[in-house]
Amino acid sequence: MTQSTTPPAGIPEKIRHYIGGQFVDSIDGDEFDVLNPVTNEPYIKAASGKKADIEAAVAAAKQAFDEGPWPTMLPRERARVLNKIADIVESRKDELAAMESFDSGLPITQAKGQAARAAENFRFFADLIVAQVDDAFKVPGRQANYVNRKPIGVAGLITPWNTPFMLESWKLGPAIATGNTVVLKPAEFTPLSASLWPGIFEEAGLPTGVFNMVNGFGEEGFAGDSLVKHPDVPLISFTGESKTGQTIFANAAPWLKGLSMELGGKSPAVVFADADLEAAVNATIFGSFSLNGERCTAGSRILVEDSIYDEFVERYAAQAGRVKVGLPSDPTTEVAALVHPEHYEKVMSYVEVGKTEARLVAGGGRPEGFETGNFVQPTVFADVKPDARIFQEEIFGPVVAITPFSSDEEALELANNTKYGLAAYIWTSDLKRAHNFSQAVESGMVWLNSNNVRDLRTPFGGVKASGLGHEGGYRSIDFYTEQQSVHINLGEVHNPVFGKQ
Repeated sequence: MTQSTTPPAGIPEKIRHYIGGQFVDSIDGDEFDVLNPVTNEPYIKAASGKKADIEAAVAAAKQAFDEGPWPTMLPRERARVLNKIADIVESRKDELAAMESFDSGLPITQAKGQAARAAENFRFFADLIVAQVDDAFKVPGRQANYVNRKPIGVAGLITPWNTPFMLESWKLGPAIATGNTVVLKPAEFTPLSASLWPGIFEEAGLPTGVFNMVNGFGEEGFAGDSLVKHPDVPLISFTGESKTGQTIFANAAPWLKGLSMELGGKSPAVVFADADLEAAVNATIFGSFSLNGERCTAGSRILVEDSIYDEFVERYAAQAGRVKVGLPSDPTTEVAALVHPEHYEKVMSYVEVGKTEARLVAGGGRPEGFETGNFVQPTVFADVKPDARIFQEEIFGPVVAITPFSSDEEALELANNTKYGLAAYIWTSDLKRAHNFSQAVESGMVWLNSNNVRDLRTPFGGVKASGLGHEGGYRSIDFYTEQQSVHINLGEVHNPVFGKQ
C-alpha cells in the first residue's frame, strides 16, 4: 500500500485558516488530526476554528465588501479573474487530484474528472455574468421599469467531504462572480485540497479579503455553527445531510438569512420491462458505485418491473461483483476507501441491517486483501421491502437496494415512498410513460435513460427532505444577488393629492 500511504508532494506542513490574505492558526491554538482513509492514521494537523476565528474571517470579508474594489468591478473584469482561476486549476489538475484522492479516498481517475469540473464551474459563471441581461418593463409614455442586481455581502459557504474541491468550486464560482465576498468552511474530514484555494486565488489576482477560509467542525461554538449565526453573514449555502440542514435552518431564522441547502437523497432508478437492459445495468452500476457510493444523487434504490426482475438482479449482482476495488491511487480502481472510520462504521452497520431485511446477492463485507482502512465491497440487496431501513434511509456508500414492481402505479408509489426527493432515473422506451412518470415523481431532478450527466445551466436541488432552493445557472445568480426594482416616471404625474391647503 506504499503508494497510498505516502502523502503526495506539495502538501503543507499544517492546514491553517486563511483570513484577510494571511494563513493563520486558530486564535486559541486548537488543532485536529486529519486521517488517511487507507490506513486511518493521522497524516497532517489542521487548525480548528471557533467563534473568534469566524469573527475575524467575517470582519475581513465584510471590509473587502464595504471598501474593496470587487463588488463594484465590471462583470468583464471579474470574469477575467474567474477565467484565470480556471486556467490555474486546469494547470494543477494532477496535483489537485492526487491530494483529493489521498485525502478523501476517491479513486484517482474520478478525482481527475472532478478537478476538470471545478475549472469548468469558474468558466461557466465567468461567461454567465458577462452575458447576463436583466429584465426591463415598459409602459409607453408613462413609465419605465428595470431590475438592478446587486451583490448581497458576505456569503457563508459550508461544503461536504465528498468530492470537496469540486463542490467548493460549485459555490465559490457564483458567489464571487456576482461580487460577494466569502467565508468558506470546508468539511473537517477532507480539508487538504481546500488549502490550495488561497494560492490559486492570489495567483489569479482576486483582491485580498474576498476569499477567507476557516477549518473545523460544525457543532455549537465551532466554525460551522458560528458562521451560520454570525449577523454579518446574510447568505448561507450548505451541502450536507438533512438533519444538519434542519439545524442550520433553525439557527439562521433569527436573521432571516438567505438559505440554499442541498441535502440528502435516496434516489430511485426505475427500470421498466421495455428498457434497454444492458444500458440500464451499466448506468445504475455507475450511478450506485462511482465516487465510492458517497454521492447525494446515487440511484441507490433500484425499482425493477417484475417481468425482467430476476434477469436484472442476476446481471446486476454479477457486474457489481466485478467492480474493481483498490487503492485510491491506482488508476484502474473503481471503488476505493470510504472517507473516514466513522463513516465506514455507519455504512457497515447498514450492511448488517440489510442482511436481516433482504437477500444479499453481492458483496456484504470487507474486500479480500484490504484488512485495514475503510474498504467496503460493492454490496447489493434484492427483494427489499419498502419499509426496510436500507430502502428508506440514506446510507451514502456502495450499497444498493433492489425492489420489484408490477405496474406503473406501484412503481410511482415506491419511487415516492421516502422522505427524500433529490433525483430520479427512469429507464423505458415508452416516450409517453417517460414524460408522465418524470412529472409525477417527487424529485428535484430526473434523468431519462441516462446516468447523472448534468448541464450546468439547469437548476440543481431537491424537494421534501432533500433541500431548500436551487442553484445552478441563473438560479445561482438569483441566490447570490439582491434584485432591486427601479421605477421611472416618463409622463405627467397623476398621483392623488392628500392634505393640500
